[in-house]
Amino acid sequence: MNESIYKSYDELPLFLNARMVAQLLGVSPSSAYELMHEKGFPALRIGSRLVVPKAEFQNWVKERMGR
Repeated sequence: MNESIYKSYDELPLFLNARMVAQLLGVSPSSAYELMHEKGFPALRIGSRLVVPKAEFQNWVKERMGR
């Protein structure tokens, strides 16, 4: 897996794509893409693209850590 060019959460772009989600979660891009299609995951469709707002992604991770 490639090392991320981002060194902190603040450096991430406003919207994350499947590749970025995969890197952050340590899963394959195909697993990230499947996750982005699950109900309850904070993905947005913009045209034909799926993206995840980084603030919503962070909230989603925090919610799952509390379980």
